[in-house]
Amino acid sequence: MRTRKTARKTRGGAKLRKRAASSRARKNAGSDPAFPFRPARGPLDGVTVVDLTRILSGPYCTLMLANLGARVIKVERPGAGDDARAIGPFTANGDSAYFASVNHGKESVALDLKDARDRGAFEALVDAADVLVENFRPGTMEKLGYGWRRAKKRWPRLVYVSVSGFGDTGPLRTRPAYDMVVQAMGGIMSITGEAGGRPTRVGTSIGDIAAGMFAATATISVLRQRQLTGEGARVDVSMLDAQVALLENAIARYVTSGQVPGPIGSRHPSITPFGAFDTARGQVVIAAGNDGLFRRLCEVLGTPELARDTRFATNGARCANEPALRVALERALASADAATWLARLEAAEVPCAPVQNVAEVLAHPQVLARNMALPIDAPEYAGVLVAGNPMKISTMRERKKAGSVPALADRKRPLRR
Repeated sequence: MRTRKTARKTRGGAKLRKRAASSRARKNAGSDPAFPFRPARGPLDGVTVVDLTRILSGPYCTLMLANLGARVIKVERPGAGDDARAIGPFTANGDSAYFASVNHGKESVALDLKDARDRGAFEALVDAADVLVENFRPGTMEKLGYGWRRAKKRWPRLVYVSVSGFGDTGPLRTRPAYDMVVQAMGGIMSITGEAGGRPTRVGTSIGDIAAGMFAATATISVLRQRQLTGEGARVDVSMLDAQVALLENAIARYVTSGQVPGPIGSRHPSITPFGAFDTARGQVVIAAGNDGLFRRLCEVLGTPELARDTRFATNGARCANEPALRVALERALASADAATWLARLEAAEVPCAPVQNVAEVLAHPQVLARNMALPIDAPEYAGVLVAGNPMKISTMRERKKAGSVPALADRKRPLRR
């Protein structure tokens, strides 16, 4: 005898399977005008992503895909959902603004992948999907019966994306990781901060975000490959690998000099002057990336003799004598405040910038003109801003508001559209 709860679950699975059949019909429709490609929604319009990820690395990947027009359906744990829902800061209604920042524009369904009926509903979603993204520890999907080898047999066109701390190979593959862990192990903390200071975490979660960006790039690449071969593929992205890939200049310096790089504050290790400098009031960033810009900088500062000084005549000489050059530049900059110098430097087309805080960034005319500080299109998130889509594409409609944030455990929501 079926209970009401069982009947509801069965009907829910049936609806998802019906939706999957409809989506398959759409995919088989090809150029049928009843199923048009809508470039204004983005180049990934028509791509469906089943999103098993939580916290940040995986959700950032699927946010990028959603920003490009993909339909992203989060599959969350019944009751609790994505762990990020419990991480602050929170709105007046108690909703997580942190969760909203990387999950707006997505949909959500709550399914227990250890429950037979919910598994059927999940499989119906994947039947209709192009991409599956997960960021469990390696081995978890295999235990659930949805590892890559099994998935490939059942869904040969599926793009199967895994993001984890250390990847699916190597001695650390099963070790858990968070952003802080891979920032430490990946070397980026050792080169961040002031000289002689303690190892410093980058102010944003670069360990998670870089992995998410690489995963999104690989996902789109495999979707293109599938157009040519008709087959899906596995994408395996490690947060640690992503950190190593971002070391760029630090690796080059070590392998050529044999010296282990350390933190050097705001300045660049190979270009001078290229950093933040004190003025009479406030700091200004100056980036004189070549000899011509340096000469122009010296003229603006009223110190043309510095450009003729053999200690500073070339970039190599300036790097070797950076402390002395900084003293000379800050002596000149002390005659006016940051705003005054910025105006003078901008007029001379010397690359420069104020050192802005987050409030100043969100209010800056350039940021607003590019729709990079967007309100969420939902009354429960009134007053909450999220970062806009930095990928501007000529055929894609520019959004003035971010998509709504999915409520937890809404089984019906993914069935709409």
